[in-house]
Amino acid sequence: MNKTEKLICLFLGMALVWCFLSGRDTQPPKEAKEAEKAVASAESKAPADGAANAPANTAAVAEAFAPNAVVAAEMVVAEAKKAIEMYKPDVPEETNFLENAELKLQLTTWGAGVKKATLKKFAEKAGAISDTNPAVVLDYTAAPLGVLEGVDGLPYMAAYGVKEKGDDYIIFTNDIAKIERKITLKPGYKVVIDDSFGEPSRLKDGNAMSMGVMTMGKSSDDILSIDGRTSGEDGDVMYYGTDDEASPKLYSLLSGGTSGGCGCGGPRKLQAGEPVAQSETVNGKHDWIAVKDRFFVTALVKSSQDNKGFTAKVNRDIEVNDVYRPYNAGVDVLFGGGVEKRTTEFFVGPKEQSLMGDNNMKEVMEFGFWSFLCYPMVWILNFFEDLIPNYGVAIILLTIFVRLIFWPLTRKSTEGMKKMQEIQPLLKELQAKFKDNPQRLQQETFALYREKKVNPLSSCLPMLIQIPIFIALFNVLRSMVELRYAGFLWIDDLSAPEHLFASWFPFGGLNILPVLMAVTMYLQSKLTPSAGDPNQQRMMTVIMPIMMLVMFYNFASALSLYWTVSQVLSIIQMWMMRRKTARKDNVLEPEVIDPPSPTRQMRRHS
Repeated sequence: MNKTEKLICLFLGMALVWCFLSGRDTQPPKEAKEAEKAVASAESKAPADGAANAPANTAAVAEAFAPNAVVAAEMVVAEAKKAIEMYKPDVPEETNFLENAELKLQLTTWGAGVKKATLKKFAEKAGAISDTNPAVVLDYTAAPLGVLEGVDGLPYMAAYGVKEKGDDYIIFTNDIAKIERKITLKPGYKVVIDDSFGEPSRLKDGNAMSMGVMTMGKSSDDILSIDGRTSGEDGDVMYYGTDDEASPKLYSLLSGGTSGGCGCGGPRKLQAGEPVAQSETVNGKHDWIAVKDRFFVTALVKSSQDNKGFTAKVNRDIEVNDVYRPYNAGVDVLFGGGVEKRTTEFFVGPKEQSLMGDNNMKEVMEFGFWSFLCYPMVWILNFFEDLIPNYGVAIILLTIFVRLIFWPLTRKSTEGMKKMQEIQPLLKELQAKFKDNPQRLQQETFALYREKKVNPLSSCLPMLIQIPIFIALFNVLRSMVELRYAGFLWIDDLSAPEHLFASWFPFGGLNILPVLMAVTMYLQSKLTPSAGDPNQQRMMTVIMPIMMLVMFYNFASALSLYWTVSQVLSIIQMWMMRRKTARKDNVLEPEVIDPPSPTRQMRRHS
C-alpha cells in the first residue's frame, strides 16, 4: 500500500486531517532562487565521468559551497556559472522543430536532444489555448531529452550538425565521435531516437541517455514521482517517489525531505547540512521508466538495448523554501557499451489511461489495489462525457449509475433499519428482563430477530460496498488529466478545489460544494431510520457532516460533486420510501359487516 492509500484509509476511518486546511508558501531571498536555478542548470552540464574538476555536480557544490544553500547562495551561483562556461560548445546553438497534431518538439544541436516539448491540446491555464494562454510546455532545457553521456571524445552537450530534415524526422551527426542520430516524431506522443555508433568501442559501459527533467507543479495537490517496472521473473512496478518500500532514498528526496516523512506538518526550510540537490542510482533492468507530475509523463517506453537501471537527480524547490516540494527531477537511463546501433522510444504526453495502456505501462496511473475498479470507472466517465461533452455531467451520470446498481441493496437496508427501529421497545424489554443473564439475553435477541425477520447487519452493507467505490473514485479524480481545467457551472477546474474569492476568503478561498455536501449529509442523517441511542444519533448527525466538511474542503471539487449528488439521490430515495410507507399506513381496512340474522319471512321463502 502506497502513501496515498494509507492516507485515504485514515480518511475513511474519520481521522481529522487538518493539514488540508494549512500550509503556507514562504518566499526565500532572491539569491536562493538564483542559486537553485544555477545549480539545476549546472547539474545538466556535469561531465559523464564525474571529473574531479567539475563543480557542476549539484550535491558536491551544495556540500562544498553551501551547507546552508540560502546563506551561501552567491558562491553556488559563481561556481555554477564557471561550470556552464566550461562545457558550453564553441559553435552557436541551432534549433529545429518537429510538429504534428499532438506535439511540437524544439530540438537543439547542442547534444542533439529535445529541448522543449509543447503539448498542443493542453492549455497552461483554464480556457482555450491562445496568445495569452499558451499550451503546456515540458521544458527540458536543463537536461535535454536524449543527450548522451559516456562516449569517448564526445563531451557533454557536444555540438552536432544537421544532416537531413523531413516532415517528421531530423538527422544529426557528430563527426568527431562518429555518431549519427535520427529523431522521429510519431503519433501517440512518441519520440523515437535511432543512434548509429560508427566506432562502438567509444561507447563506455554505463553510458547514459537523458530523459529530460520534470518540474513540480505549483498546485498543492501536485506530485513529482519516478516509476518503473523491473524486469525478470520477479519484476514488479516500483513507485520510487510515492512508496518508501521501493527506494527509501528516492522516496525521501521526492516526497519527504532528507529524513523522510509526508510533510503534513507544513513547509520547512532547508537546514544546515541539507544539500540543494541529490542523486540516487537504481540498478537493474527496467521494462519502462517514467518521470511524472500529476497530469503529464516523460517515459522510456522501450529500447533495442537492455538498460542497466537509471540515475535520478532531484533538486529542491528553494523558491518556496520547502524541502517537501522538490523543484524538479531528472533521470539518466544507464546502458552497456559496445553496440553499433540503438533505438530508444520515449513517450512525452498526458497521463491518459488509454495512452498508458497502449504503451504497456498503465500502472503509471498508480491506482494500486483498487485498479480493478479504477480502470472501468475511467472508461465509464469517458463514455458519459462522449455522450454529453461535460465532465461535470459525466460525474453526475456516473453517480446515478452507481446508485441504480445499489438501489435494491440500499432499499433493503433502509427497510431493515426501519424494522430495527420498530422492535426497539421489544429489545429494551428483553434487556431489562435478562440484564443479569447475558447469554440468555443474546439467545432471546436472536430469536426476536428471526421472528421479526430482521438482519441487524443489513444497514452496514451499502456503506461497506460504497467505501471501495469511493476510494477508487478518489484515485481516479486525483490523477485523471481529462478533468484538468474541466469546467462545470461555477467551477473552473474539477480536478481542484473551487477556491472562489481566494484573494480575501480564508483557507485559500470559498469552496461551496463541500458545504453543500455537509448539508445534504445532515439531511440524510435526519431521514435515516435509527435504532441506536437517540443522543448518540443526534451527535453523529451533527459531528459527521462537520468532519466530512473539514476533510473534503480542499479535495478536488469533482469528488465533492460526486458525494453531494450521491447524498441527494439517497435523500430522494428515502423520501420516496417514507411516502410509500405513509400511504400504506393510511389505507383504511375494509369494514367487515356480519350478515343479518334470517327473519321468519326469509326462512319461509328460502
